[in-house]
Amino acid sequence: MDLLIKNAEVYDGTGDAPLAGMDVAVTDGVIVEVATRLSADGAEVVDADGLALMPGIIDSHTHFDAQVTWDAFLNPSPALGVTSVLIGNCGFTIAPCRETDRDLVMRNLTQVEGMSLDVLRQGIDWSFESFPDYLAMLERQGTALNVGAFIGHSALRTYVMGAEAVERAATADEIAEMARIVSQAMTAGAVGFATSTAPQHNGWGGVPMPSRLADDAELHALAQAMASGGRGVFMLTKGDRTDVPYLEDLAAKCGRPVMIAALLHNSTNPNGTFDELAKIAEARGRGRELWGQVSCCPLTNDFKLKSAYPFEGLAAWKPAMQAGGDDLKRLLMDDDFRQGVKDELARPAGVRLFNGEWHKLELIEVAKPENQSLEGKTADVLAAEASIDPLDWMLDFAVSEDLETVFTAVLLNSDEDAVGRMIRDANASVALSDAGAHLTFFCDAGFGLHLMGHWARDLGVLSLAEAVHELTAKPAGIFGIRERGRIAPGLAADLLLFDPATIGRGPKRRVFDLPGGAPRLTTDAIGVEGVWVAGTRVADADGIREDAGRPGRVLREFDA
Repeated sequence: MDLLIKNAEVYDGTGDAPLAGMDVAVTDGVIVEVATRLSADGAEVVDADGLALMPGIIDSHTHFDAQVTWDAFLNPSPALGVTSVLIGNCGFTIAPCRETDRDLVMRNLTQVEGMSLDVLRQGIDWSFESFPDYLAMLERQGTALNVGAFIGHSALRTYVMGAEAVERAATADEIAEMARIVSQAMTAGAVGFATSTAPQHNGWGGVPMPSRLADDAELHALAQAMASGGRGVFMLTKGDRTDVPYLEDLAAKCGRPVMIAALLHNSTNPNGTFDELAKIAEARGRGRELWGQVSCCPLTNDFKLKSAYPFEGLAAWKPAMQAGGDDLKRLLMDDDFRQGVKDELARPAGVRLFNGEWHKLELIEVAKPENQSLEGKTADVLAAEASIDPLDWMLDFAVSEDLETVFTAVLLNSDEDAVGRMIRDANASVALSDAGAHLTFFCDAGFGLHLMGHWARDLGVLSLAEAVHELTAKPAGIFGIRERGRIAPGLAADLLLFDPATIGRGPKRRVFDLPGGAPRLTTDAIGVEGVWVAGTRVADADGIREDAGRPGRVLREFDA
């Protein structure tokens, strides 16, 4: 025995009521016994003193694909109770990638995932080309957490088609080559295939991400290639074309689960998410394993007009994505450009992030000291004070500050009654942290702590045992993650020790620890006392333990 955690209230991940006063024994990274009054036999002893012990959180929707190559700790996730992550979601990966396409891939990530191009250029270790090479590199490097990876559609399309991946449909030969690479990736240990058809997913210069150019023949061929070995999850961030009936048909043809993202509540279309969850339930009733991926966090975004991610789902905003510097400032002052944005916002909301809710857009940081009194006010109030339209006010003000003004917008998931219904839905899976992406816009890496503290303890929308199940055994079952997600003998000792009375996430704050000293938003854990990966303590109440080594594994074997 190497480790003994004594006197814990054990939430085993199944959703059953906790067991008080339990001891958990660990040998060689594996749980060997769960009982009372176990003997330490020389092992390291942690007295939980009645605190709660649960399996480590499985974060099934992250974008750590680039960061993991320079940050083996996947900061800040270990400190927030996460022990396993799935990367490559939405198909926004960096493997496979030819040397000649690296800059294009990085530029697309800069746009679609809100990443700094300088950070990516300085940080990414490109000692791979194929997807199997990428997994092998991660294994050589080692990681603090367990990492499972999707083979991603946009990188795959770029690998096969080059720059034309954002210009046209693939030929039959190109589809065949992509299918071959998907099959190769599944053999190497991919968890599944991920893609996006969402209109807000744009690459460098406002062009669609490559996956958005795929036709039905391509999507179905790649789904079939993924499923050819009898396993894998098809993950998609959907657009209007790939609605739930379309995805039910795809699930029927490939015989594999389909994870549908991102189901977020839109206050301007209050029934939309529930209509989609109802369609998913109907499909499941017909034997198709569809899941709706939902978030338990309000979707907020800090941004400057230099990179106005909340507006990039608007077709009228595309010219602003293709301009910079003085050209961008001139465009933002152009009456025709402004009118086009206003006209689009006036139309009923489709799949977009910002819907003209100016009372949810706040000025949080000014560039000029004389404007400091305006911080903390919302755009609707500031526009009313100036007696002008809110869009005109925002653009005028930002240009007057040389586009250095920082705004924050509460975009989606702001209605707590609606979000409570979503996370209780039997057809939903709580995820969507987006950890590793949008680093200057928001940080939802602590979504699991928020689910347990805010939604379970504070609001009672679900029990703590149900919240633990949602974060552990449930995603392990959906994605076929072996030996994880529960506390039981024979399973990996991926564990989270916490105080149920205080568990939660702290406020966002800015740090400057990316390559080159670039900034990112982070959040601190509240009530986390210890996090273990394979029996090694990777975090405690003070945060990540950098002396922990790299006990995580690259996950390559998944249940069918």
